[in-house]
Amino acid sequence: MRISALAAEAGLPVATVKFYLRERLLHAGTATSATQAAYDESHVRRLRLVRALLGPVGLTVQQARTVLALVDEPGDDLYATLGRAVSALPPAAAPPGDASDPFPRARAALDTLGQVYDPDFPAVAQLEGALAAAESAGMPISAERLAHYGRVLSDVAEFDLARMPGEPHAAVEYTVLGTALYEPVMLALRRLAHQDAAVRRLRGDPPPVE
Repeated sequence: MRISALAAEAGLPVATVKFYLRERLLHAGTATSATQAAYDESHVRRLRLVRALLGPVGLTVQQARTVLALVDEPGDDLYATLGRAVSALPPAAAPPGDASDPFPRARAALDTLGQVYDPDFPAVAQLEGALAAAESAGMPISAERLAHYGRVLSDVAEFDLARMPGEPHAAVEYTVLGTALYEPVMLALRRLAHQDAAVRRLRGDPPPVE
């Protein structure tokens, strides 16, 4: 298909598709002449993915380019690839503190939860920043809240990994894009669950049965 048909199929203006091509978010089509190229369903799929990353997920062009590059060229180390993907996603990682103990809040929280973790994994720095922000606002994470969040999110992680494809490239795509695309879903569901729980409490309804 030509670029106009590609744009129509993806629900985007032609100018936006050209912008994605210039920014290397969309792979080039097959040249059919000096000024034209043909595109296929792989381009439609990529455009829908780019639109999701830049829209609902809220990545910058540079962040989206990093995530997509990892999907296209994941390398052999899934663990390292996921680390690079997480470092490209918001929120920004907190700068290290004391060199001997750069992320004390995150380390203490993860040790309390009994989780195995790599101290160089970018999410450790992100957790440090989030815990520090809560602490500075006068709302530090209590031990009870930490334990409850940890249990719930451990279940989420087990659910996700149990469904990871076995083929390495597909596993990287599943893991990287799952991190980028599903975390906003979890945040929205949490906020909606708060709304539902608040309404139930105001009406005096019994809590839902687990």
